[in-house]
Amino acid sequence: MNFAAFLSYVILTSITPGPNNIMSMTNAGRYGFRRSLPFNFGVFAGFLVVMAGCALFSSLLYEAVPAIEPYMLCAGAAYILWLAFHVWRSDDGPSETGDASNSFAAGAALQFVNVKVILYGITAMSSFILPYYKTFAAILFFIVFLAFMGFACTLCWSAFGAVFEMFFSKYRKPFNAAMALLLAYCAATMIAELWK
Repeated sequence: MNFAAFLSYVILTSITPGPNNIMSMTNAGRYGFRRSLPFNFGVFAGFLVVMAGCALFSSLLYEAVPAIEPYMLCAGAAYILWLAFHVWRSDDGPSETGDASNSFAAGAALQFVNVKVILYGITAMSSFILPYYKTFAAILFFIVFLAFMGFACTLCWSAFGAVFEMFFSKYRKPFNAAMALLLAYCAATMIAELWK
């Protein structure tokens, strides 16, 4: 395996803006770093399950993607638009009871409709890992590694959100609008894939 190409792919795909990273930054900006951790741990748990599914069913999914891709894209786009709407209409401060979009369950559920994560896993498994590694231990290592990289990058985005929490609290409405537009852009790019 070309480790330089593999690591470049993993780092660039994990750190670039997407639903996980944008929601992590938004939650940390709204609630602070510590209170955004449930969402991030949910991302990690969901990521592990999705990566395991990609590893176990990579060849089957690779053949089926053209047939199921429109449904995955529509479901993912709808969920991301729901998140965008929720971020856009959120109030001026954190609630004491928390927020549905800042929960472990929300972070985990997002992974199952996040086409970026699914295609990331399929690509990593089918192009870099499965052609070279066949043992259970090696594949398990890469599942955990890929999930950890995604988790580490969401934590970076959360840290960024927490560092600028004072700025975000002062300009919460414009910030929420910008984050909602970024999420809507993610959804639009997913739908645009249907016409390629």
